[in-house]
Amino acid sequence: MELILLRHGQSTWNLENKFTGWVDVPLSPKGESEARNSGELLKTAGFAFDAIYTSVLKRALQTVDLALEILSQASAPIHQHWELNERHYGALQGLDKKETVQKYGADQVQKWRRGYDIKPPPATPDPGAYEFKYPQIPESESLKDTYARVIPFYESQIIPGLKNKKRLLICAHGNSLRALVKYLDHMSDDEIVNLNIPTGIPLIYDLDPDTLEARSHRYLGDADAARAAAQSVADQTSQKK
Repeated sequence: MELILLRHGQSTWNLENKFTGWVDVPLSPKGESEARNSGELLKTAGFAFDAIYTSVLKRALQTVDLALEILSQASAPIHQHWELNERHYGALQGLDKKETVQKYGADQVQKWRRGYDIKPPPATPDPGAYEFKYPQIPESESLKDTYARVIPFYESQIIPGLKNKKRLLICAHGNSLRALVKYLDHMSDDEIVNLNIPTGIPLIYDLDPDTLEARSHRYLGDADAARAAAQSVADQTSQKK
C-alpha cells in the first residue's frame, strides 16, 4: 500500500526567500511548473487517487489543481484542513531569511527553522489577516506544536481511509510534512533537525497493508535532483555566495 506526500510548488515568498508560515501567498511561475511536473511524475508512475487532502493555504491547493489537471483527475475529491497548514512562524513571517541570519545569527535562526521544540518570536494573533476563519491562531509554533495538530489529524482522517484501501495524496508544506515524516519514520527529535523536504517532488511511502507502518520511502523521478532540491531548502539561510 502506498501513501503519497507532496510539498507544494515554490511559492512567491519561497522565491523571495521569506519566512511564509500561514501567510497565504500563491505559487510562483516556477512553482506552477513544479506542480505540473509532479503531475507528470505521478501520471508516468501510474498513480490515481480516491481522495486528496491539503491545507487551507492557496499554494497547496494550486499545486493540487495543477497536478490533477495533468493526471486527468480534476474531479477527484479534495479535502482542505487547516491542521495541514505550514507551521506558524510568528514574528518571522514576511522577513527575509538571510537578513534574519545577519540580525540574529546563523545558530539562532537554525534553531528557529529546524529545532523541534523551539518557537520563533511570537506575533500578536490577528484574525483579520486571514480569509479562513481559524478556530485559534497561535502566536508562533515550533515543529513540536505542528506535530501536535498534524498527527491527530492523520490518525483520525487519513488512517481510516488507508484501512479502507483508499489511494490518498497529502499535499501540504515543508514543516507539516516534516512532522508527518517524523511520525512515519519514527525519527527522534534530533534526527528531524536535518530533514529538508523539496518543493514539488512526490514522496512515496510504502506502508504495510496490515499495520500501516512505513516500510520504505522514495522520491519519484531523479534521486540526485531530489537530493539537490532538498539541499537547496537547507541552504536558504546560508551566507555563502
